Amino acid sequence: MATNKIKSQIRGLREKIREADYHYYVQNDPQISDKEYDDLLKNLKSLEKKHPQLITPDSPTQRVSGGLLEEFPAVKHKTKMLSLDNTYSIEELKEWEKKMKRILKKDITFSYICELKIDGISCSLNYQNGRLARGLTRGDGQKGEDITPNIKTIPSVPLKLRKNHPKNLEVRGEVYISKKDFEKLNQQRLEKSKNPFANPRNAAGGSLKLLNPSLVAKRNLKCFIHSFGWIEGYKFNSQQEFFKKITKWGLRTQKENKLCKNLEQVINYCRTFQQKRDSLNYEADGVVVKVNDLDLQKKLGSTQKSPRWAVAYKFPAIRKTTKIKKVEFGVGRTGIITPVAILQPVRCGGATIKRTTLHNFDEVKRLGVKIEDTVLIERAGDVIPKIIKVINSKRNGKEKPITEPKKCPVCDGAVEKEEVYLFCLNPNCPSKLKRSLVHFASRGAMDIEGMGESLIEELVNRGLIHNISDIYKLTKKDLLTLPLFKEKKANNIIKSISKSKNQSLSNLLFGLGIPHVGKKAANTLTDHFKSLDKIIHLKEKDLEKIDEIGPVMAKSIVKFFAQKSVNKTLKEFKRLGLSPKKEEGKKSDRLNKKTFVFTGQLNNFSRNQAQKKVEELGGRWSSSISSKTDFLVAGKDPGSKYSQAKEKKVKILSEDNFLKLVGI
Repeated sequence: MATNKIKSQIRGLREKIREADYHYYVQNDPQISDKEYDDLLKNLKSLEKKHPQLITPDSPTQRVSGGLLEEFPAVKHKTKMLSLDNTYSIEELKEWEKKMKRILKKDITFSYICELKIDGISCSLNYQNGRLARGLTRGDGQKGEDITPNIKTIPSVPLKLRKNHPKNLEVRGEVYISKKDFEKLNQQRLEKSKNPFANPRNAAGGSLKLLNPSLVAKRNLKCFIHSFGWIEGYKFNSQQEFFKKITKWGLRTQKENKLCKNLEQVINYCRTFQQKRDSLNYEADGVVVKVNDLDLQKKLGSTQKSPRWAVAYKFPAIRKTTKIKKVEFGVGRTGIITPVAILQPVRCGGATIKRTTLHNFDEVKRLGVKIEDTVLIERAGDVIPKIIKVINSKRNGKEKPITEPKKCPVCDGAVEKEEVYLFCLNPNCPSKLKRSLVHFASRGAMDIEGMGESLIEELVNRGLIHNISDIYKLTKKDLLTLPLFKEKKANNIIKSISKSKNQSLSNLLFGLGIPHVGKKAANTLTDHFKSLDKIIHLKEKDLEKIDEIGPVMAKSIVKFFAQKSVNKTLKEFKRLGLSPKKEEGKKSDRLNKKTFVFTGQLNNFSRNQAQKKVEELGGRWSSSISSKTDFLVAGKDPGSKYSQAKEKKVKILSEDNFLKLVGI
């Protein structure tokens, strides 16, 4: 039982951390050192661990939820999220103002708010009674995806508003990644043989769509608020007043925002930041100009797609000419072969550009580009530049065509074109092998405990694994040659590898990494065909009879199992003793479609095993608490889901009660 003293300590620590966040992210004026901040957070985590019943969803410790998300459900926006019309010149800006005057039938002088147009992803944040209740993507403007767990990982998004906040508030903002963090992220991806993100917007968007919030937290995303959707209990008169007020409530706005008394000042603002954009720590591709007076905004109204009272002025792109010295081919984790142009180094937009992706061979054909060509490159909002066109007048006859490889440039394996992409089909291609092994050994696949990324990296680099099947040839002696490996650790890995030989057929299918086949599709294949031998020999027409399998997936499955290298691997699996269990479907309807969520550490199951048990007995599982959740199973050290379940009055089961319910 927590004493009043403990409750008071926890409240005090939370307030100190929130205050520190406000000064750091909103005021840009840190009040305490990083060490002091870390100590406050550490003390709070320690107290909450001892008293989990006191954890609340808006606690600073609850930014990262436990476990993986199952999906991002679609949710309707309370008010439609519109997109902006673009202007590309000062003349177009002037014409926009004239059009507004014609609509109002008044020759008035507008005042405007100017904001930099961040190259990020739009989001909507809903606060209820001051607490962050939901974060949505823009989606189609009518509905967005609920990405609340990922939004909560962004430190500059407050989980709880400061004093005197309205009862209900929905604001819109832009989630982005700074230039420095973007470059760091791409460097990390290149080191892991992953394709770099094309630009900061793609990086931010890709991060928000990750199903693992703990990975999102590592991306160091940031957020600026730029407008509101609706509010209860307060009325704003102007955009400027809105910015001032939400800043006091703890929401972060751009310090570059400026009130302009007329269009001339707007034009000066646009020209100033057109020159200064390279000095910003984030990518901005233009300026958003809004009528400041909210009553005028209301009178001007909107079209089906865009507000009439706001417009984006887009900065002109930075362009330079350079020469393509050669073309290299990269092979990504999924096998996509990407042509990359190696350029004669050139300064463009504040960076030295040495290489750029040509994306795919259809794009090479469209551009008509050749090796030794002089090309025009553009670096607009994108950090990674793109080739705009070939300067044909510079050709001298020495140019060489860029030819599509007939074999994989890394492993000489078979290649095949699907839509605009060329794929290496060999699952054991060295460029794909490490990531394929990580996927194969993961919990959702063969669940080989202890075989993580660092161990696989070491095994492949030392030549102990050349093929997925080589996992089952490893010996204790092999493992003891690796750094930091002792007898016990080696024994545990070998035991885990041996145990995985009897994994379910659906787990093996998922682990093979068949293009377009995820966990649910693997389950569907297993439910319908029961046997790996049957699945290997299926035809496209057999697969397309199943509702859940479309022509693209059917074609992908057939082509995958037609490969000699795949058949060789499967024969090796059989020789080495892999005997995937034939699943006979659900054993009963004991759980009658009840939905379960798990939190904390379970003693008798892994999380994955518990979820499977629920499925076997006719139930469902989810990674997040919602109105559809029937039971929360709470293990040791439960996370924020525990308090969320209490708030929503979801029935909470101990692990022992769960075991009784499932008949164990």
